[in-house]
Order: sequence, then C-alpha cells, then structure tokens
Amino acid sequence: MDTPALALGPLLHEGKAKRLYATADPQWCAVEFKDVATASNGRRQVRLPGKGRLNCQISARLFTLLEQAGLPTHFRELVGDGWMLVRPLRMIPLEVVLRNRAAGSLLRQLPIVTGQQLEPPLLDLYFKDDALGDPFLSEARLATLKILTPQARVQLETMARQANGALHQALAGLDLDLVDLKLEFGWDASGQLRLGDELSPDNCRLWDRRQSPHSPGRSLDKDRLRQGLGGLVAAYKEVNHRIQALGLQPRSHDPGEGL
Repeated sequence: MDTPALALGPLLHEGKAKRLYATADPQWCAVEFKDVATASNGRRQVRLPGKGRLNCQISARLFTLLEQAGLPTHFRELVGDGWMLVRPLRMIPLEVVLRNRAAGSLLRQLPIVTGQQLEPPLLDLYFKDDALGDPFLSEARLATLKILTPQARVQLETMARQANGALHQALAGLDLDLVDLKLEFGWDASGQLRLGDELSPDNCRLWDRRQSPHSPGRSLDKDRLRQGLGGLVAAYKEVNHRIQALGLQPRSHDPGEGL
C-alpha cells in the first residue's frame, strides 16, 4: 500500500488491522489500514490485498455521515490509498457492542434465534483486553474497574445508540441490514468524548437484503472469514459501492495545506 504524502513520525501502536503513526503536528495522527483480516481474537490471520483501502474508504464515509449527524469522531481526512488523519484519543478500554438482531456469540448465550429483532437494540460492554479474551462486563464489574464515571457512562451509551441509529437508518436505504456493530470511544486533548477506531465490515455485521435470508451470500462482513465462506474482499467492495450512493464526500488531504 502506498505511503501517504505527508511526513510520518514514529509508530505509536499496531493493532490487528491498523497501524497508528505520529505526524509532524501533535494534534493529528495517521492511520494505515492493513491488508489483513483476523478472526478468533487474532489467532487466525489472512492477507487480502485491497482490504485495507476498502475499510479506510468505508470508514471515512461513515465517519463523515456521523459527523454530519452531530456525533464527534476522531476522523479528519483521507490522506492516500488506505490512510487517514485522525485526532489522537485517550482510548477507553471498552468495546461497546450494539445488537439490532441476534447473531454471533449471542446465540450461544441466550435462548434466541438467528436474526431475531432486538427492540430496543441490546447494548453490551466488554473489557478490551486480548489476554483476558475481552470479557463481558456487568454494571457491577464496570463499576469495580472504575473505567468511567456514571456521567461518562451515560454519555457513552447515548452516543453509541445515536451512532447505531444513524448508521442503521442510512444503511437500510442501501438494502444493508446492520445486524450489530462494535464501537470504541476515547477522550481528545480537550476532554471531549469522541468515536474512534473504524466503521467497516470488520467491526459490524451487514446482511444483504437483496439475498435470501437463508443464503450464506447475505453476509457482507468478516463472518465470511469466520465461517470459511470466502469472497471477503468482493463483499467489502459491494459494501463500499453501495455506500458511495449516499453521496458523502470525506475531506481529502491537500499537501499544500500542511498539517
């Protein structure tokens, strides 16, 4: 993948699917989306050329959608093929999962059927720690960890539900059913809570409403890797193609502007 047309500083963090770099301006970091798909908490990895660019483009458009809806995110602009500029955040070690329909691990934990609509959407919190297996947090466990004040807990849930609602509505108009999604949040330098990480088929389930409910082909997300269905990049291309129909234009970096 091409290096963006800006001066990169040190590598700050490398996750399963992204790398975070410092830039010449401490107010901004550069994120590289890797051509890697992972499953089983990172124990299974597959290199898929083109995946990083697609996730970057999808994320940029969906961050733009949420910004237009009044939700603060870390996204600033695209800076090349598979790269974006973002605000550095002090990330909260939580995975916030919104479930609009029953799928995935929920089917093993509750007497519930695949695809059952959950109204209101179910919000689950998980402690973000690979070594511990990202365990589920009850309210009592969350209080024990002292990760959030009660006020911040309410703010986080409010923002997560607003994001889910805006995305669910926009994607439904594209015949994409947002089954569930994982969100991550952090505090910026001024203390504002912002949505971070990414918004892509890597961290949500998307079912194609144009396909039969019983067809494996309806999955347009990372379940294609988890379930050995193949065609992951093609599925992500289809998601990106449909999202382009929303007419969103994420800001792109102008090298003449500097940072």
